Amino acid sequence: MTLTARTLSELAPDERAAFFDRDAGVADARADARTILSRVQDEGDVALRELAREHDDVEVGTINVTDTAERAYDEIDEAVRTSLETAAANIRTFHEEQIPDDWRSTYEEDHRELGRRFRPLDRVGVYAPGGTAAYPSSVLMGVIPAVVAGVEHVALATPPGDPVHPVTRAAAHIAGADRIYAVGGAQAVGALAYGTESIDAVQKIVGPGNRWVTAAKAEVRGDVDIDFLAGPSEVLVIADETATPEYVAADLLAQAEHDPNASVVAVTDHEDTAEAIIKAVEAQISDRQRLDVITEALEQAASGVIVTRSMSEAILFAEEYAAEHLSIQAADDEAILDRIKNAGSVFLGSHTPVAAGDYASGTNHVLPTSGGARQYGGLSVDTFLRSTTVQRIDKTGLDRLNKTIQTLATAEGLEAHAESVRIRTETARAESESTPERTTDTDMDGGGMSESSVTATESNK
Repeated sequence: MTLTARTLSELAPDERAAFFDRDAGVADARADARTILSRVQDEGDVALRELAREHDDVEVGTINVTDTAERAYDEIDEAVRTSLETAAANIRTFHEEQIPDDWRSTYEEDHRELGRRFRPLDRVGVYAPGGTAAYPSSVLMGVIPAVVAGVEHVALATPPGDPVHPVTRAAAHIAGADRIYAVGGAQAVGALAYGTESIDAVQKIVGPGNRWVTAAKAEVRGDVDIDFLAGPSEVLVIADETATPEYVAADLLAQAEHDPNASVVAVTDHEDTAEAIIKAVEAQISDRQRLDVITEALEQAASGVIVTRSMSEAILFAEEYAAEHLSIQAADDEAILDRIKNAGSVFLGSHTPVAAGDYASGTNHVLPTSGGARQYGGLSVDTFLRSTTVQRIDKTGLDRLNKTIQTLATAEGLEAHAESVRIRTETARAESESTPERTTDTDMDGGGMSESSVTATESNK
């Protein structure tokens, strides 16, 4: 049993709700996360080592493994090193395009000068999953945008393994991480948020993780900033009759192998296309190494192939779904894109697999899940910047705003606000009234400029 084709208009309310109520399981993990965070706050490095022993079955000696990164870079397979470099270059180039410019605008008629400037955070922490597997792509996706943004200190936390996987450490070296810490799970979030003997506290924590990592991020939010709370991976493919079923199936299987709780959906207005996608999935699935994980993901209620009455209905479904990854494999993909607002990252055309964005096209793969794309976007340079507004108003400009400000301040009952304006405008008027008008040579002699005035005027030309 894998995917089944269902008609959207015939779904029962609970079947339809399953597609949109995608739960990351964070609520169930928050109590455990609170306990872990408390231990880290109370015991520091001791807690980190004990928790690594309890949860990762690893004995951690040195927590700060930064000095091993360059050596790992030299030791890993050359093909892997070259691929990491290529992916990093593409990610860096894409994110450099996102750097905003400071700006000032002068409104001469109102005597106001307004602007905005952008400055990076000082210290951020990036979490990258690890342990039994290596996820160097998550290292690149988290660290590079922070470095591009100009963050002064970028720390990477990743589960210890035995030791931290060399490809992960090499990726951190390529990306430009300032520190690499062998600590994972909720305890890594606690260490980055509150600091320990080996780990300096940061201002913001970003990056994907399991439900305990996500629950810990939810708990520390407020003490530090975070990116967002992400759940299991998800993909939605919009396909018309021109789509290649084998490509759609391959994209569904690729996301399904992430996690047994991953959600994979194809939506099409063509019944024959739906059946062809299901047959392609069945033909490809037996060759996949993570068959058990994929099968579980495909069989969950939030996965399936949906048949709609029209492409407009398919688009409305996609908008409500607000997918982490949205693949549009249709003849008029640009027209469909124009009608989509809610998506983490969009992949246009048959030759743009979601895996391209996962690794090397340059866009970021740290994206909102569980409908989060309705409210916010994925990780970017913006994530690591803070903006400050700047303004300058001269005497004339303040005088023109005087009545508006004082009226509104008085309406709010904030008399001191009104007074801070009144004292300036009244002082400016008094100064203006007490300054005698400058007399000219013309006024003094009753006509024409004096010789000295002419000379001075000519000399200023």
